[in-house]
Amino acid sequence: MDKIGLDIVGLSYSQTQSGAYALVLAEQEGKRRLPIIIGGFEAQAIAIELEDMTPSRPLTHDLFKSFAESFEIKIKEVVIYNLLEGIFYAKLICDKEGKEVEIDTRTSDAVAIAVRFKCPIYTYENILAGAGIILDDDEDASSKTPSKSKVESKKEKKGIASLNLNELKDKLENAIDREDYEEASRLRDEINKRNEKNN
Repeated sequence: MDKIGLDIVGLSYSQTQSGAYALVLAEQEGKRRLPIIIGGFEAQAIAIELEDMTPSRPLTHDLFKSFAESFEIKIKEVVIYNLLEGIFYAKLICDKEGKEVEIDTRTSDAVAIAVRFKCPIYTYENILAGAGIILDDDEDASSKTPSKSKVESKKEKKGIASLNLNELKDKLENAIDREDYEEASRLRDEINKRNEKNN
């Protein structure tokens, strides 16, 4: 199965889950985006490295990097290999003296480590097909400031359980237009859940 390269294009505060963040990964040669909800600590760990900041004491991911380098372990790549019930699964592909080892990890930790080792992040077509969101050419996925309409739409939003499939699809398109990846992710998961029940 061919791997698809991903880049980090956004990291924004979640407006519906306290302390959570939306990490947005973009397909390198395509228009799809992969939104992943992560915790505050992991978001901070990713942001610090992306902004070239140096904390006064090493974070856990910095410690991992120092440990790996001390024992001459290289992180070759990160692979997001599965998605079950809305949870992404990832692994680190490591190299120690020519021997390749795979280490299972949370996706948020894998990305925090990937940015430190400057190694590529990959996923598979079935993950992007199931969880990816397609953007139009004129949309900019890197916008991190919520618009007024985005904030208002959160207040007006009714429970997704009461919506029919067509309404969910309309709301999904609107969420993508507003670059509200977190809401789009929730709507996408609900649509997929209903489609599975119908099959």
